Amino acid sequence: MNIKKQLLEYSDKDFKNFSENIMPDTKEVILGVKIPILRRMAKEIYKKQDWKSFLKKDTNCFEELILQSVIIGLIKKEPDEILEYVKDFIPKINGWGVCDNFCSNLKFAKQNQEVVRNFIQPFFNSEKEYEKRFAFVMLLTYFTDDKYIDYCLKQIDNFKDDRYYAKMAVAWALSICYIKFPQKVLKYLYKSKLDNWTYNKSIQKICESLRVDKKTKNMLKTLKR
Repeated sequence: MNIKKQLLEYSDKDFKNFSENIMPDTKEVILGVKIPILRRMAKEIYKKQDWKSFLKKDTNCFEELILQSVIIGLIKKEPDEILEYVKDFIPKINGWGVCDNFCSNLKFAKQNQEVVRNFIQPFFNSEKEYEKRFAFVMLLTYFTDDKYIDYCLKQIDNFKDDRYYAKMAVAWALSICYIKFPQKVLKYLYKSKLDNWTYNKSIQKICESLRVDKKTKNMLKTLKR
């Protein structure tokens, strides 16, 4: 199967334009192939082709990066072995679309939280914007539970960065924490050391949730700085 040729056959001009508009930070060429199609293709590559060689391929195509990210999520090996593939992929992340899709595919993390927590820990302090975003999106996806909520809030409170996509990931993470642990996070908001922009954006994202009632939203808006 010629992967690039197949991607071109599935490309959709309207979806390409839509994707380019919502992912302006993407450096790669976007062909406009929808995610369900990419998931199906990734499964075919994983079953029928040399997927290890495909993961090593350098590409300037957004869809090929998504294929690689889905394949890594399909790997059935010990956590430490999967994390080697994760480590090799992380330097390829240079846009929020690749970052967030990649994190959503790493479902093995939920059953291996401590191993994955130790793995992502250094990325919270990375100098690279999307490595930092990767850490926080992993946090909000797999660690917002009873065992790790205090850990989540600690990482959020230690956050310091002026770059947009890193700050947005933190605001998203804090909003998820609030939805799951409203009383604990409300206490945190009163003493938060977050910069004003990220703090206010977090409250905005909480208020955008359909799981928060109008009265609570009005109260939270009074906490904005």
